[in-house]
Amino acid sequence: MKRLALAILVAGCALSRTATAQDWTRFGWDAGRSSAPSTPVGITAANLRSLERQQVVIDGTVDAAAIYLHGAVVQGRTVDVFFVTTTYGKTLAIDARSGAILWEHTPPEYGSWAGSYRMTTATPVADPDRAHVYAASPDGRIQKLAVADGHVVWSTAITTLPRREKIASPLNYFRGRVIATTGGYIGDAPPYQGHVAVLDGASGRLLHVWNSLCSDRPALLDPDTCSASGSAIWGRAGAVIDSTTGSIFVATGNGPWDGRSDWGDAVLELDSNATRLLGNYTPVNTADLEARDADLGSTSPVLLGGNLIAQGGKDGSIRLLDWGLMRGTTPHQGGERQVVSSGAARFTAPAVLRSGAATWLFAADNGGTAAWTLHDGELQPMWRNGNAGTSPVVAGGLLFVYDPGGGLRVYDPATGHELAKLECGDGHWNSPIVADGRIALPEGNSNDHSTTGVLNIWRLP
Repeated sequence: MKRLALAILVAGCALSRTATAQDWTRFGWDAGRSSAPSTPVGITAANLRSLERQQVVIDGTVDAAAIYLHGAVVQGRTVDVFFVTTTYGKTLAIDARSGAILWEHTPPEYGSWAGSYRMTTATPVADPDRAHVYAASPDGRIQKLAVADGHVVWSTAITTLPRREKIASPLNYFRGRVIATTGGYIGDAPPYQGHVAVLDGASGRLLHVWNSLCSDRPALLDPDTCSASGSAIWGRAGAVIDSTTGSIFVATGNGPWDGRSDWGDAVLELDSNATRLLGNYTPVNTADLEARDADLGSTSPVLLGGNLIAQGGKDGSIRLLDWGLMRGTTPHQGGERQVVSSGAARFTAPAVLRSGAATWLFAADNGGTAAWTLHDGELQPMWRNGNAGTSPVVAGGLLFVYDPGGGLRVYDPATGHELAKLECGDGHWNSPIVADGRIALPEGNSNDHSTTGVLNIWRLP
């Protein structure tokens, strides 16, 4: 089985040789957060070692990922552009060819929280019109910014208490709507409730809110008015969307669970409007997870296809779920198809590569980097090493994993053999994107509360 899986992966990777112009519009590349582009990216094992690095100094730390638009119109010129949002809410447009800052949007109240605990680690998302991007800020707002010059088209609050509710996860976009989630800050100071917010991309109107605590109240809550606190939606992938049905999948952190209106430490499927619960799962030891601060929702659901979902967590386990058994509003506790050890607490978003008849899962955490394939409905280990990593990306027949201790490791995804380690500084939750023969990777740690930072850009000569 292992030889067959390797052969299928190698055959699939062999298709990605010549770069074509492409965008990278959101964290994870697509709405389902696969982190596995289906188009060539221009970087291969053959030209990997010829990459040249530029360090772009910016006004803040980006503890997230960049996004990218090829041939966007900025200030009247057609340019390739990276967009990033810093921990204190500045969003920048950066020329991908030169590293020049094209424009910078600063929230009006920036000075009131810069350097404080209030921050965001959300990756922006681009509108399909390629003329706008959506970004979060520590005042609990989502803003629509013009690609041309960074001016604000609209700005909408998705929390009534930004001092307690944090926008930690990347934004998503689907069929004209922006999807965002909220959690709490380090220390879980109450009150806050993790919730899903759906906004109209054109007008900025807040269309729907689904609260993971007090879920019987379908509106933006004053957190003080809900008797429960917690249940943050803070995983690195945030809201994960099934691009066929539009269903929104999220995982929640520590908080009460009663299977009726409180859904702490659970995996949840909502309809595309975030108005109805379509499916749910929580482990049998939910109360123990909460007591040990072992959030199930420290990472987000991973859509593997064929009704299978993988869910990590702080307890160092990956739970494989047959989602067909978890549908409906009836509470589902336990019933996992498989539980495998991931080595350490997981705070990252795995990558999923579908190549021929095989599905590969790549995951990294502070305990190492590993790969599995799906075989007969179960995860089979393929390789593992002890190198720490953040959220991996598999692109152009290569696996890119940022080591938060410093360096971007590039592997052969079939074998785990390390092909190169590209020099860069240390970080936290930062992760790379790969497009048009370039790699963009921020470095730095949001917990250092810095107002300066670095974006690394590698290019082919």
